[in-house]
Amino acid sequence: MGGSLAVGDVVEDFELLDETGTPRLLSEFLAKGPVVLFFYPAAMTSGCTTESCHFRDLAAEFAAVGATRIGISRDAVDRQAKFSTVNQLGYPLLSDPEGSVARQFGARRNIAVGPFLTRRMTFVIDSDHRLLEIIHSEGHPEAHADRALEALRSRTGT
Repeated sequence: MGGSLAVGDVVEDFELLDETGTPRLLSEFLAKGPVVLFFYPAAMTSGCTTESCHFRDLAAEFAAVGATRIGISRDAVDRQAKFSTVNQLGYPLLSDPEGSVARQFGARRNIAVGPFLTRRMTFVIDSDHRLLEIIHSEGHPEAHADRALEALRSRTGT
């Protein structure tokens, strides 16, 4: 997959370590329902904290539509663990140090913007592995969770 996913495409499985160092497969999450996979440039930065905490604050709304939230960045496992603990996020943070999954999804930049190689992008993936929505808004980190919920609600009619 070359990194140009479109709505309706089937998303390939991948495995990365979560913030506890546990290997996690995308398919393991999708077996439970839809997944909202959001890429963020760097843990512990202001925009990424705003985005991640908004996903945290909407936990009940995501649970109501049966969706799992997953954050993903190039940060190492220990930094993801600190980010999760400091902000009491309560959902998995995956470590993609080589940016291979970001590249698969088209969320990796060819040229870094400052220290950031990862674009702020969110992918709403249905339980059948099909892409429902792509959200790309660098300047509005809080919009990602809201728009992901809208996509999930329109899918379920709730």
